[in-house]
Amino acid sequence: ALRQPAALVPVEMAAGLPVVAAAEYAGPVRGVVLSHKERARLALAKSLGEALATSVVAMLESGAGCHRCDSRALALVPVPSTRPAVRRRGHDPLGRTARRAAVVLRRVGYACAVVPALRHQREVADQAGLDAAARRANLAFALDVRPMAVGLLAGRCVVLVDDIVTTGATLSEASRALVTAGIRPCGAAVVAATPGRSSSLGVPTTSRSARG
Repeated sequence: ALRQPAALVPVEMAAGLPVVAAAEYAGPVRGVVLSHKERARLALAKSLGEALATSVVAMLESGAGCHRCDSRALALVPVPSTRPAVRRRGHDPLGRTARRAAVVLRRVGYACAVVPALRHQREVADQAGLDAAARRANLAFALDVRPMAVGLLAGRCVVLVDDIVTTGATLSEASRALVTAGIRPCGAAVVAATPGRSSSLGVPTTSRSARG
């Protein structure tokens, strides 16, 4: 279920960030994401990382956002989980997925690194159950960029990554934090999008497989 072609996901964001997902967040895909994230089935990171890598390649080859840098030199920037969430789960699921995606992307010719550039600068509430407006308010100015990360991102195509996109509030805030630090992301890639968000735009049919 995680190996279906990626499709552009239309998410209205302040920076006009293009977002690509590998699948809808439903059925078996939802089960895999939750099993990895909440039940620490760590072996699932392999499939999730492959799906995320496919999304990254589709975003780059769509030509939607990367017009000013070498798109072969990538920096995947995960959206950070809160410290309480990491403690509760006992692991950092997105970090693990992003690292697997980077391995896959290097295998198909991208110079790819995972850069945990973002951090929380204040506490936020659990997003579950919040509507779009409440999510935006909850996350407003919640993130900033680690000073040491700025140099690591220089000269690379910066791609925000997350496991799920729902309202787009998290990716919007992550993009805002990067832009404030002088770093303009080329786009975002996620494993899955909530149902109904898939665009009819699609991606080029010649899109390179990210599974090697």
